[in-house]
Amino acid sequence: MTTTYLRQAKAADLPAIMQIIAEAKAYLKQQKIDQWQSGYPGKNDIAADVAAGLNYVMLRDGELVGTASLHQGRDEDYQVIQGRWRGAVAQTYTSIHRMGVAAGYRGQHLSESLITNLLTLSVQLGYTDVRVDTHPENKVMQHVLAQCGFDYRGIVHYASMPQQPLYAYQLQLND
Repeated sequence: MTTTYLRQAKAADLPAIMQIIAEAKAYLKQQKIDQWQSGYPGKNDIAADVAAGLNYVMLRDGELVGTASLHQGRDEDYQVIQGRWRGAVAQTYTSIHRMGVAAGYRGQHLSESLITNLLTLSVQLGYTDVRVDTHPENKVMQHVLAQCGFDYRGIVHYASMPQQPLYAYQLQLND
């Protein structure tokens, strides 16, 4: 039997997390998608998430196979959207960032599993609104988000890279 679960990342997980991020960057480059090709996310980004208790890792039979950060509250980069979020402007939510699955585990639907675990965690933390974004050419992630029930809501731009439009998605959960 295969055992797969999510836990909060530890500082000791950082090398394995960075390996997954590097593999994700290489996969995106191979797909000719310029997402994550300019150094982001870097070790400092991930280390800050781990230190703040925002990064989670997925383990399968004891091996670290996935990672994502789950931010809580409001994401500054999501305040302005070309489109419309559902719900009150002032509401808080979780947002999923810096997600990746180890190269050797692609095609096993672990991205969906990682997201559904983050949805469960969001509800446990008291949030019923979850948001995420991805590159317009990242069709794989767009498919994963659709499979998990997310709806396309519009385009956002990060302050750190205002020239890059990102597709924004939202899922509202019933508590």
